[in-house]
Amino acid sequence: MTQTSEAHDSTDTHIILAPGFWLGAWAWEAVASDLVRRGHHVTAVTLPGLGSADSDRAGIRLDDHISAIGDVVANTPSSERIVLVAHSGAGPVAYAASDRVHGRLARIVYVDSGPLQNGTALREDLDPSVAEIPLPSWSELEADGSSLDGLDDVMLETFRNRAVPEPAGPARDRLELRDSGRLDVPTTVICTSFPSEVIQQMAGAGHPMAAELAQIAKVEYVDLPTGHWPMWSRPADLATAIDAAARD
Repeated sequence: MTQTSEAHDSTDTHIILAPGFWLGAWAWEAVASDLVRRGHHVTAVTLPGLGSADSDRAGIRLDDHISAIGDVVANTPSSERIVLVAHSGAGPVAYAASDRVHGRLARIVYVDSGPLQNGTALREDLDPSVAEIPLPSWSELEADGSSLDGLDDVMLETFRNRAVPEPAGPARDRLELRDSGRLDVPTTVICTSFPSEVIQQMAGAGHPMAAELAQIAKVEYVDLPTGHWPMWSRPADLATAIDAAARD
């Protein structure tokens, strides 16, 4: 499921927005509207299994999420540049998609996220019997490194009420990357929970959550200090950063 909007006075850029765990296209509403006003064609994606709390998530795999993004790319007119934006847990999905469709991508933008290395997964620890990952408590999220900075009580209530359990399969499956052409896609990392200096140090040190950034030919870092969900805490500033990356 996708939500697509296009400005009347459009640029030649199609911005695809992929949300992280527990979220659908709805999470991008403020940012997407802002980007449309700036003249972009915008598609926010709801990845398989995240459309409704009643959805069957047992059989959903990483390939289903990769293919969902690939389908949006494939349906984009050849006259449009494509900028793929991925938040949080959608980062590895977007990177795996770039392994397949890198020739169509003008840029990837990671929002408090990044690529994973070949053969790795976000949650290799999940038992095969686990079908879904419910939204944890706020204290559990913060203890796991997901900062809630900038989110007020209304935002947190909306998040809790609209969140959908994350399919376990895509989090548990390991990435299978084959085409080194993905390393040539210009990349922007918007750093919110941690400053760019820290992320670059992690990449240089081979940290599993950042090491792949050191392999990409062109990476730009943008600091946007806030919590893990800048589409709510600083939507206008996030839209500005995405717009700048898209026009680069």
